[in-house]
Amino acid sequence: MNEVKSNRILIVDDESDVTDLVSYHLKAKGFLVEALNDPNGSIGMARSFLPDLVILDVMMPDLNGIQICRMLRADPQLKKVPVIFLTAKAEENDRVQGLETGADDYISKPFSVKELVLRVQSILRRLGENKVPEVAKLQIGGIVLDPEKHEVQVNRLPVELTATEFKLLQLLMERRGRVQTREHLLLNVWNYETEIETRTVDTHVRRLREKLGSEAEWIETIRGVGYRMAERRAQEASA
Repeated sequence: MNEVKSNRILIVDDESDVTDLVSYHLKAKGFLVEALNDPNGSIGMARSFLPDLVILDVMMPDLNGIQICRMLRADPQLKKVPVIFLTAKAEENDRVQGLETGADDYISKPFSVKELVLRVQSILRRLGENKVPEVAKLQIGGIVLDPEKHEVQVNRLPVELTATEFKLLQLLMERRGRVQTREHLLLNVWNYETEIETRTVDTHVRRLREKLGSEAEWIETIRGVGYRMAERRAQEASA
C-alpha cells in the first residue's frame, strides 16, 4: 500500500539482534526504517529522521525508554509521534507506567514480530483516518474537538493529546450518550480484536480526564462495562 511505503519507523533497542529482526520485517512491508543500538543518539536521530512512529526498548543502559519517551513528548516536533514500548518487563505496573508516560502501545518480550508489525500498521492506519478532511468540529460543554486540524480546546485553551487520546475522545464525543464497552473501545480506537489488556483503556481514560481538567466529568464510568460521554453535566442531571 502506498501509504505504508512513506511511513518512517525509528527503532531504539540496545540489542542488535532485536533491531536487525524488527528492521528486516518492517522493511519487507515497505516501511522506511532507522535503527539505533545506542539510546543516547535517539533524540538526535528522531529530530533528523522525523519518524511517523517510534519503537522503544524500556530497559537500556544510560538512557531508558521511559526517559526517551518523555523527551519525545517534550519536543515540539516529536510530541505527537506514536510510541510502542518493546521490553522484557511484563508486569502490569510496568505497562501502566509506560502508558502513563505517553506511549500508545506496549509489547512484552519475547514477542511475535508479526504481531508487532500488525500493531504498527494499526496505529499508522488510525492516524491516517484522523486526517480525513471536511469533518465538522465536535463540542460538548467546554470541550471543542477539531478533527480536521487535529486540535482540542478546553474552555478556549489548547490541550495537547496523544494520537490515541485524541481518537478516544473523538469516538466518545461522536457517540455521546451511548455506552462504549472497553472491548468496543479496544476494537475501534486500538483496532484490537481481542479482550486482552482492557486496563489499557482505563489508563488512557484516566490520563484523558486529567488533561480535560474541569470538563473531565463529561466522561462517565459505567461500572463493569465501560465509558460514556454524558448528555448533561452531573450537577444538571441531579438538579
